Amino acid sequence: MTDPSLSGEPEPAPRHDTAPRPASGPLNGLRVLDLATLFAGPLAATMLGDFGAEVIKVEHPRRPDPSRGHGPAKDGIGLWWKLLGRNKKTVTADLSRPGGRAVLLRLAADADVLIENFRPGTLEKWDLGWEELSAVNPRLVLTRVTGFGQFGPYARRPGFGTLAEAMSGFAAVTGEPDGPPTLPPFGLADSIAALTTAYAVMTALRGRDTTGRGQVVDMAIIEPMLAVLGPQSLWYDQLGYVQPRTGNRSTNNAPRNTYRTADGSWVAVSTSAQSIAERVLRLVGRPDVIDEPWFATGAGRAAHAETLDAAVGDWIARHDRTEVTAAFEKAEAAVAPVYDIRDVMADAQYQALGSITEVPDEELGTLRMQNVLFRLSETPGAIRWAGRPHGADTEEVLTGLGMTCTEIAELRAAGAL
Repeated sequence: MTDPSLSGEPEPAPRHDTAPRPASGPLNGLRVLDLATLFAGPLAATMLGDFGAEVIKVEHPRRPDPSRGHGPAKDGIGLWWKLLGRNKKTVTADLSRPGGRAVLLRLAADADVLIENFRPGTLEKWDLGWEELSAVNPRLVLTRVTGFGQFGPYARRPGFGTLAEAMSGFAAVTGEPDGPPTLPPFGLADSIAALTTAYAVMTALRGRDTTGRGQVVDMAIIEPMLAVLGPQSLWYDQLGYVQPRTGNRSTNNAPRNTYRTADGSWVAVSTSAQSIAERVLRLVGRPDVIDEPWFATGAGRAAHAETLDAAVGDWIARHDRTEVTAAFEKAEAAVAPVYDIRDVMADAQYQALGSITEVPDEELGTLRMQNVLFRLSETPGAIRWAGRPHGADTEEVLTGLGMTCTEIAELRAAGAL
């Protein structure tokens, strides 16, 4: 049998099951309670569920998670929830009522992780703070995701990812030099905080392996966003340097920009490595600049970005996107087409990786969405189902705790479920 990677033929896309798969993965046996909304906390829970954790989404019985109504919908069913709610069982409980509080404590007694993003003090107001939760389960990891953390002068302010994108310094360095600060048109800070929260949860669980005790994770969304912006604090501390807005250009290397091709498409070029910069300039017919003294460093090239952008941009403008990418690949230079989601869905590399996968759904049929974040050779993750209807698993989960149908009916009648 011929190895497709050696024959030059594209590798076939991995097969994906079209029926719900049983719980599996390295986190199988871990129980996570997801009490959070919009978006960092719930997305962290989704990531844990993708690798086998049993995630129980707890929603208010009369006010479903806002993500169910966020963004476009089909047949009245929110599509964002189908992604964010995947691999989660959905139950309802009004935590502000005694019956709902009792239900949560019973859930927490058998859980490993609880993720919440209420304003600081809210759980305590309901007598569901760390003191009460740890009393029923000393091994619980309580994960608190808020805009500004659990203490400090801003702790009780409403906090959203947009505020973190502004306060972290991200918006200040994003945009054209003569334009306003620019915010991303998607939940960047929330997504970065979700990744960090999943990492924090696993770190806390590893700590529990050592100590036998759970603990509180305090995740402030402003902090992961600050962390990914690089050494700005060091630059300012040591040099008084404040990074300016430079558009698509970099202050550390050049050429680095987006360039329009002859067929009206766009490509992005990066030359973080000196050898790549040299290959690009040879490719576009300007080997003469390589011998300039300033070309020998990234900062030197950045200072001459106008010259380098003109050379690269003029050459790219004379070729269509396919020709540009083929020439750069042959020259072993770094280029990528600027995609929209249509391109992503059709791209051969994403298909080879299985980055977009099919998921069966009882409400909308087969859905295509992003796959799990990474591949593990021995204990891979899987999407077992898309986001479930509001409260769909309440009876199953609560009877699993030993509650009777009569008890559940009484809680419903009292408005606690």
